Amino acid sequence: MEMCIAEPAPPLGFPSLPKAAEAGSHEILFAGIGSMVIDEAKEVLKIEAQSILGLMDRIGAEFEKAIEIILENKGRLILTGMGKSGLIGRKIAATLNSTGTPSLFLHPAEAIHGDLGMVTPNDIVLAISNSGNTGEINTLLPLLKKMGVKILALTGNPDSPMTKMCDLVIDVAVEREACPMGMAPTASTTAALAMGDALAVVLVKRRRFNPDDFRRFHPGGSLGDRLGIKVKEIMLTGKRIPTVPLGSEVQRAIEEIEKKGIGATLVSHKEGKLAGILTDGDLRRMLLNQKNMRELKVEDVMSPSPWTIDQNSTTAEALASMEMHSIMHLVIVDGDDRIRGIVHLHDLLGREEFRVNGAFHRTPGTHR
Repeated sequence: MEMCIAEPAPPLGFPSLPKAAEAGSHEILFAGIGSMVIDEAKEVLKIEAQSILGLMDRIGAEFEKAIEIILENKGRLILTGMGKSGLIGRKIAATLNSTGTPSLFLHPAEAIHGDLGMVTPNDIVLAISNSGNTGEINTLLPLLKKMGVKILALTGNPDSPMTKMCDLVIDVAVEREACPMGMAPTASTTAALAMGDALAVVLVKRRRFNPDDFRRFHPGGSLGDRLGIKVKEIMLTGKRIPTVPLGSEVQRAIEEIEKKGIGATLVSHKEGKLAGILTDGDLRRMLLNQKNMRELKVEDVMSPSPWTIDQNSTTAEALASMEMHSIMHLVIVDGDDRIRGIVHLHDLLGREEFRVNGAFHRTPGTHR
């Protein structure tokens, strides 16, 4: 009885070859697969390039109005978006910051849990959502509207629920995604990023931002005059420091925060030593926890160990500390922990104007 041994099955995804043709045929097979990969990659680039070119016909009055709103704004341009749109927002914010438009990224989910304190009525928000149906964005926008903040949008769905809450909408819709399933954001995120670059570059020209300004905002080249300034030269001092004594009612702290306008107040011991800090975010978390404000003292709500910095540190060091700890304020104390000043992130990131001990100075080479 003869035993029959079956030929091994070919690997999945590869056609079986006649035995006589095996020698030299694998080179032909892989050459064919390589050609297919290259064609697929080129198709992706073609789709994404077309998505950008398709935006050109939609650059019009809305885009022009957006530029004017940003130029006239006295605050910052705050980017927000979820998921891939959020990553695009972070990149646009980084480009704007390095080219003379003060910006930051606000995560929509974190915003409704305290980070909304970053936003002031003088700011503008640019929300990014391809569908216009992002739940976190649509929860955040009404809160921003109540604050009196102007809201701009980049969206692929101009008739979405999001756009009904916006002051101005820029259409960044694409015909299709490069993803073969049409599900992964590809062409749509490319289009949003390109429109963000268009805003940034037009703003560069309108502000007359020059290479010297650019180098000054890039620590990898030169820290520039601004980031070399000592903290003691820009910190708020004396009566400009928002402060309430330990044991104060929360209502008094809120009044001090409103009066001094930097989104926080320090809490001090009788001898002027630092006891803590109370921020807008702390107050929002208190309200979310449904605590009765009238029954609370500042020590019940404050953060008891705020981050501090030496007055002889540079503003570059202060900015690095704020970024490392994800905070908006740094407190300046002496060797005995007595309060000497406070600095806010706005004063470090502001491009056209910055404070030197509370007085405004304009950065040369910029233009509103």
